[in-house]
Amino acid sequence: CHHCPHLPTRPYENSEKPCMLSEYMEQYPLYPTTLPRGSFKPKEAYKMAQISMEGISTTKRDYIAHEVLPWKLKPPEKHIKSDEIMDLTSTYKQDYNSYATSQVPPCLPFVTRHIPSAKMDTRTTYKDDYVLWNEPKTEPIRPNDRFHPSEEKFDHRTIVQDAYLYRGPVATQRCKPLNLVQKSKVPFENITNYRVNYVPHPLEKCYVHKHEKYKVNEVPFDGLTTHKVSYKGLAGEPAKLAKPYQPKLLHDLPFSSTTEFQEKYQAWPRPPVFTKKPDVYLPSMEKMDLHTTTQIHYKHPNGKPAKMCRYLAQLEESTEPFNSSSIMKEDYKPWLCKRLKPIFHAPELTFSAKPMDCLTTFQTHYVPHPLTTMKSYKPAWSGPKHHTLLDAKTTYTTSYTPKGIVRCLASYKDPPGYVFEGTDADGHNLYLPASKTQCLQVGH
Repeated sequence: CHHCPHLPTRPYENSEKPCMLSEYMEQYPLYPTTLPRGSFKPKEAYKMAQISMEGISTTKRDYIAHEVLPWKLKPPEKHIKSDEIMDLTSTYKQDYNSYATSQVPPCLPFVTRHIPSAKMDTRTTYKDDYVLWNEPKTEPIRPNDRFHPSEEKFDHRTIVQDAYLYRGPVATQRCKPLNLVQKSKVPFENITNYRVNYVPHPLEKCYVHKHEKYKVNEVPFDGLTTHKVSYKGLAGEPAKLAKPYQPKLLHDLPFSSTTEFQEKYQAWPRPPVFTKKPDVYLPSMEKMDLHTTTQIHYKHPNGKPAKMCRYLAQLEESTEPFNSSSIMKEDYKPWLCKRLKPIFHAPELTFSAKPMDCLTTFQTHYVPHPLTTMKSYKPAWSGPKHHTLLDAKTTYTTSYTPKGIVRCLASYKDPPGYVFEGTDADGHNLYLPASKTQCLQVGH
């Protein structure tokens, strides 16, 4: 309200920023702010240990590196060529031999065709156009490293059988330290602090609250509630309707049922749709032939099914007994090992012969007591309130007096009761009152 909305009027001090001078800034100037005091809480700085750290770890101390020797590889044995001739026969050549086959006659009926007597030229277009060139055959470019199979007889032994010899079971020694705990022979004392310090006190009798007998009220029930007693309906005028009155315009002309669209856009006349009458169906007098082309041409001749030309191999039964031995059974035989018995320690506890009572310390010492009922100190009901009417007068309605709206003097072009004195460096007009007691600063 009292802020200067104008810019400075001096041309040499003109700027786009408005003046922030106001009545509030003159009466309430800004004071220098003080910084908050520092915290007396000690800083949590990391304290390094003054002892130098040892550069040896547990792994370096316990696990010492041993000397690793290179592996000794077994030299390969020399290959000795055998004088036996390789049998190039296979199982397929022995079992499946070729036999003379006869052509199966077709099952279709014989059809007489006209065969021309002229000789057929069996030379194709491919043979006439594509003639072979007289060039030597190109040899493949590949290294001459043919595989030469070993001529020595295979001994069926592996590297594991040659390198790793069986040396029998190894008896290991236990590395577990001995239990050197010495058992005391002094008998165990079953006295505890609870048994020594706990003193049983006699139980007091529980307070039993006596309930008062219910007395029936002799005053008859009036059926009134607090709302009905305190808030009574006052006689007032009904609310008036705030809607403005709109008089109805009555015309003598009747309402027309036609619109502008119906008058201007009328339907065009449509020609009748041409429809063709269907022909009358006349059933044929001839009988229908239900035979198909397949039934006429492909008839079932009295022939036999084709026989299978494959030779059924006959297995020859051998009279020798079956040898069930193998290299696995001969080389890997089960060991005669004895099962180690588990090591059981001697029992350290001695159990008593008396039966267990299955009672805990809580069950034996903490006996349940009857519940205590607390007395209620809530005041009794004072009865219904008086039937007095609510006063509608408040402190605000009695003490508040409405005041008129005072217009700011800076909004006037020439404030009434003030005389113009001059202009300051910021471009503000200075006015003095007629009584010369105050000075008003207005920006225009």
